Amino acid sequence: MVDGELASDEEAVVLGVEDRALDVIAGEEALRKVRAEPPDLILLDLLMPKMTGIEVLKALRAEEATREIRVLILSNSSREQDVEEIKTLGVSGYFVKADLSLQELGDMVARLLEA
Repeated sequence: MVDGELASDEEAVVLGVEDRALDVIAGEEALRKVRAEPPDLILLDLLMPKMTGIEVLKALRAEEATREIRVLILSNSSREQDVEEIKTLGVSGYFVKADLSLQELGDMVARLLEA
């Protein structure tokens, strides 16, 4: 996941090939790592320092090599404007962190990685 919070946060991982997980806090770092070794799935927060999750998602969708990577948005933002913009960029799901249990998150990740 790409998350603006501390890397020790259980949610802060990018799930990659062969179930490896990488901690990434900032969008620029996430883009570098994803470009170097595209993961199977990205868990992305919208509220991050320097570069927003929407900016990261736009960058991913703009590049041929990263365009098809599945992205789950996990954020505390439920702003209608953000949700509408995210839908146009194509994501596998959008969840408000406060409304999602780790069990539900784990189940969703497992389903997406099995697909």
